[in-house]
Amino acid sequence: MKTVEIVIENTHERRQVIQGTSLAELAQEYFTELGRMPMQNPILGALVNNEVEHLQYRLYNPKTVFFYDIQNPHGWRMYQTSLTFMLYKAVRDVYPKATLKVKHSMQGGFYCTIEDVEEDRLQVAQTVRDRMIELQHLDLPFEHKTMLLTDAIEHIKTCNIPDTLRLLESLDQLYITMHVLDGTMHKLASKLVPSTGCLKSWDFRMYADEGYLLQMPDPRHLDKPPLLPETPKLFNIFKQHHRWVDLLHVSTITDLNRIVRDNNQTHLIHISEALHEKCYSEIANMIFRKRDQVKMVLLAGPSSSGKTTSCRRLSVQLSVMGYDVKQLSLDDYFVCRERTPRLPNGEHDFESIDALDIPLLNEHLQRMFNGERVEIPTFDFKKGDPYYDGKSIQLGKNSILVVEGIHALNPKLTAQIPDELKFKVYVSTLTQIAIDDLNSIRSSENRMLRRIVRDNNFRGWDAYNTLHRWHEVRRGEEINIFPYQEQADVMFNSALLYELGVLRLYAAPQLKKVPENCPEYAEAQRLLNFLEVIEPIEPTYIPPTSIMREFLGGSSFLY
Repeated sequence: MKTVEIVIENTHERRQVIQGTSLAELAQEYFTELGRMPMQNPILGALVNNEVEHLQYRLYNPKTVFFYDIQNPHGWRMYQTSLTFMLYKAVRDVYPKATLKVKHSMQGGFYCTIEDVEEDRLQVAQTVRDRMIELQHLDLPFEHKTMLLTDAIEHIKTCNIPDTLRLLESLDQLYITMHVLDGTMHKLASKLVPSTGCLKSWDFRMYADEGYLLQMPDPRHLDKPPLLPETPKLFNIFKQHHRWVDLLHVSTITDLNRIVRDNNQTHLIHISEALHEKCYSEIANMIFRKRDQVKMVLLAGPSSSGKTTSCRRLSVQLSVMGYDVKQLSLDDYFVCRERTPRLPNGEHDFESIDALDIPLLNEHLQRMFNGERVEIPTFDFKKGDPYYDGKSIQLGKNSILVVEGIHALNPKLTAQIPDELKFKVYVSTLTQIAIDDLNSIRSSENRMLRRIVRDNNFRGWDAYNTLHRWHEVRRGEEINIFPYQEQADVMFNSALLYELGVLRLYAAPQLKKVPENCPEYAEAQRLLNFLEVIEPIEPTYIPPTSIMREFLGGSSFLY
């Protein structure tokens, strides 16, 4: 029997295995025979030559293999996708004529609707949940089946999932990999875990006034799903924008592609930008109605949400209301590099609120509100030090101060300023468009693509460096930003209906440059596979005031 050399990167060990050995067989032999247990949870998949693979994958040539569990981002995505498929299977089993739609991520899981069911929602939730428990206990295998695209299309025609059917019909490939669970077939956006028995922690329950929540576990504590705070303001923003998406008939990627093929993308750009302008105007009106109290607008949001452009455009709208607007960026209040907190690995933690000079900021704010002229620092990111160049702010009778930064909503930041003087705005990128009925597009993926484009255009970083840093960016958001989002007086969704087509044009060439010999290659390939089904949109008709110009260039605002 022929053998091939496999490098198990978890322990940097080289092994000879029989040609055709599956990853599942290798994992069982590796962790049982050698008695090594570097992971506390079941193995869900592996990186094979830095590409994500399921455990059914067979080894015929020399490969590097890195096994991972749910605590790895790739394992976590596999778990989420597989659980969504198990939900789909359960709904089809108990309500064959129903339509499941996974709308968007919410509270560590996914918000869903189940349409065309006459039963009470509580009964529906219990019935579906009971079937999911049965499927989990049966430990059924998830299968990856490669088949002719025409055969997949014929099968999907019988399943009452028109969004997926239109997506498959738009592809120009010969073969496609479909996913199968106990005879039920669908096309999922990622590889799947070995079996339903791996999905040991989850919950499914009613949520809000018309939907359901498929809740995921905390990857660090699989014994039960986490108890997460309710986020009614964030949910309402999702609902509001889903209504716009439905009204404009652009709820999926195939809808967006249809608009591009019909050469109507310019109209979509104009509508999307007008919606943004309307929202900024409404926020300015809300602030104006509190003009007797509010003296400061705090504007926060996660990375690449468009905070800076939102600050500029909201300032314009406030000027229309008669305000003398002053702007202040928290980036200028970073402490010098030697005082910056460090992560456990020794790198600087620029995401921490303690990376800002909070005492100096509060001193300056108090002096401003007392009518003093205050000289403002400018931070030199190359040297890692603040400096003063004569820039100053003085607030007058009609002045309002707009403060922008990722920590702006953290109470610790402006603890010495009375709350009644503050109006809080939270900016995020809540992606409204889905791939199809079962595969949503996560907001974090939209922001990641924005950041790849911006970093390349303005910071000289390639996609590898952006992907390499993204884990720490996300960690910082979970700690420093998301816990305070519900404290906002108003939320603004900076996602644009057309932007994925534009981002494909700029991000795809950068992602193709990520080298195969680094772990980030897997994420680059995943994003490329996602982008390739989107029709590109030229940025010609994007106005210079658009949030997209913050990432593409060509903005009429100074940053």
